Amino acid sequence: MKAAVFHKVGDIRYETMDDPKIEQSRDVVLRITSTAICGSDLHIYDGFLPQFRNEVLGHEFMGIVEEVGSEVSNLKKGDRVVVPFTIACGKCYFCNHHLEMHCENSNPEFYGPDGGLLTEKGGGLFGYSDLYGGYNGGQAQYVRVPFADYGLRHVPEELKDEQVLFLSDIFPTGWSAIEWGELKGGETVAIFGSGPVGLMAQKSAWLQGAGRVIAIDPVNYRLERAWRVNKVETLNPHEVDVIEAIRSMTEGRGADLCVDAVGMEAERTLLDKAKAVINLEKGSTSVLEQCFQAVRRGGIVSVVGVYGTPSDNFPIGRIFDKGVSIRTGQSFVHKNIDHLLDLVVQGKVVLDDIVSHVLPLAEISRAYDIFKKKEDDCTKVILKP
Repeated sequence: MKAAVFHKVGDIRYETMDDPKIEQSRDVVLRITSTAICGSDLHIYDGFLPQFRNEVLGHEFMGIVEEVGSEVSNLKKGDRVVVPFTIACGKCYFCNHHLEMHCENSNPEFYGPDGGLLTEKGGGLFGYSDLYGGYNGGQAQYVRVPFADYGLRHVPEELKDEQVLFLSDIFPTGWSAIEWGELKGGETVAIFGSGPVGLMAQKSAWLQGAGRVIAIDPVNYRLERAWRVNKVETLNPHEVDVIEAIRSMTEGRGADLCVDAVGMEAERTLLDKAKAVINLEKGSTSVLEQCFQAVRRGGIVSVVGVYGTPSDNFPIGRIFDKGVSIRTGQSFVHKNIDHLLDLVVQGKVVLDDIVSHVLPLAEISRAYDIFKKKEDDCTKVILKP
């Protein structure tokens, strides 16, 4: 088969790989019909997450079942399915408590309770380094899906791939970001980042009852898309003081919920870069710190942007003084995917309006380049094997 193979930082190639096979009785082999590049893929591509072995990347994908393991009774060859990016057995303690991202059985080599920098990580993820199971991902013609009887969801034939592909990750992630904010109705939600996850968080905020949604991003074309597809208010930190603007929009209090949909790859100053080198940090916590400033006293900060290392000068004093609650982690994909699919089927949400590029998988190097560099007004890239 052909696949997008990561070799080293900044080096991903379209190459021939061995076809995947059934290895466990609950596996299926999937023929990929659509896959996508996620901001999290850049964590490996840019070297923020170490990966020393060649690996097929990609954790947003869907396709057609080609082979079925002996214990899989709810799927058959020819079924069209979408795949949650978190790999979960469905039977362990955490799966039984709807915490599938912490599955005890999907990352046997590196799993543990500590959540350290390079050891004792969470459950397995597709195409996201050896630390998270070493599974090949879906930026390929075929992929092996473990525990398929628990994770895979059937897709209605009347829906196009583009309408449901983002149920694999970014829509559930955006939904979780807002769900953790415990909206009662009418709240002001400030979402930092208008990339794919930020755009999905904006949609989710309206669906969950927000009264006002504010999008913050340093790139104007992304803000334009946020306004156009989600009808949100927009702020560019290069043009206004975002913290003061949010306070002025909320009678001086700050937003009820602030969402960090950026993570460690935020824009950095030279001082940020120097501090990171001195403290052995990767990336920046600047967006997270802005969230703690912009949220009201007693408010909630929801973090779905990824952070990989400890951070010096973490503002615990401000968090304590303001009584801020923090919710963070991988998305509750398995718990929410059926409800979110139903929203798509009923036409209550449109997901494919964030897509800026549809490219053949063979153009994977170019696709990563324009996505990383934000060229050609790139927001979201779908790849067709």
